Amino acid sequence: MREDVQGAKRVARRLTVVQMLPALDGGGVERGTLEIAEALVAAGHRAIVISEGGRLVEELEALGAEHVTLPVGRKALSTLRYIPIVRRLLRDEGVDILHLRSRLPAWIGYLAWKGLPNESRPHLVTTVHGAYSPGWYSAVMTKGERVIAVSDSIVNYIRTNYPKVDPERIVRIYRGIDPECYYPDFRPDPAWLERFFNENPQARDRWLLTLPGRITQIKGQMDLIEIVAGLKARGVPVHALLVGGVHPRRQEYWHKVQAAIAEAGLANDITWLGPRRDLREIMAISDVVLSLTQKPESFGRTVTEALALGRPVLGYNHGGVGEQLGQIYPEGRVPPGGIDDAIKRLARWWQEGAPPIVNQVPFTLARMQAETLDLYRLLAVSHP
Repeated sequence: MREDVQGAKRVARRLTVVQMLPALDGGGVERGTLEIAEALVAAGHRAIVISEGGRLVEELEALGAEHVTLPVGRKALSTLRYIPIVRRLLRDEGVDILHLRSRLPAWIGYLAWKGLPNESRPHLVTTVHGAYSPGWYSAVMTKGERVIAVSDSIVNYIRTNYPKVDPERIVRIYRGIDPECYYPDFRPDPAWLERFFNENPQARDRWLLTLPGRITQIKGQMDLIEIVAGLKARGVPVHALLVGGVHPRRQEYWHKVQAAIAEAGLANDITWLGPRRDLREIMAISDVVLSLTQKPESFGRTVTEALALGRPVLGYNHGGVGEQLGQIYPEGRVPPGGIDDAIKRLARWWQEGAPPIVNQVPFTLARMQAETLDLYRLLAVSHP
């Protein structure tokens, strides 16, 4: 780890912290889980993650954390059988903090936790990562002794939809990026550039737009198609890059996206790159990074990363993305669903150049890790 986590050093004893989530295949929640595990291990604590597994398990274990493979995110009645298994783990491993990060695993963890005697329960932390559909199922994410909200928009979501939650239990902790990895002067090395454009010659010498995110309806790939068509009609030599994987359950939607690209005659103007480990490099060579989420997102990690790289971002002005752009790059905000506004703004940026980014990115990884570990510490000192 590159920076010490303030506050964690002040914990007098070694903590055991369990984080629960569906899987470790990729995404913001998964990345945040690894980042907290890294901070815990670096501060001398024990980090355990319970999930179904995935491609990030190897990276997690390389950090010195432990992984327990349980499919606690599978939407089936049979998943309930993991409640006593998790309860036994909490008891036998002497867990100090149980941190729940996703709804179905949170129910498994919460019911396991609830079944322990009061005096032997770990402290309970939940993180509300998104504006879930309000109701009893999502309410589990507000059960923590402390409820982490990843942006002010999520604080407002909790207060609006769960007014019985004591405001003192809500803690706003922004997600963060590592400024040693994401900084304005970063440039991909020449070998990477040569390889990328050899593999994607259709993107060479074009005005590059990048839309990061899994291939889901929420991420706005259909809006991107309309934006690219509108820019081409205005004479912009645009090429768009889609960076993100396709879950097996999203194959039907992906087929619709591909059909819409073909119908619009944009097969040579939009490239799907799939899931990538070099998203930083891709964003660094992009002229603009986009955030076209159809619903308000809690916090746009790629928005912060792109801005920290000095790349202009155009995004829909709602949720955490609107909040981030408002603080760092207000010129990049367009109304949600405002495809015509996006086309006009981008066409102007192509002609005149995008406004420079003058505000510093305040959302850092070290700050997120420090605030989270401080929260664990403050809870742990009150442990019986």
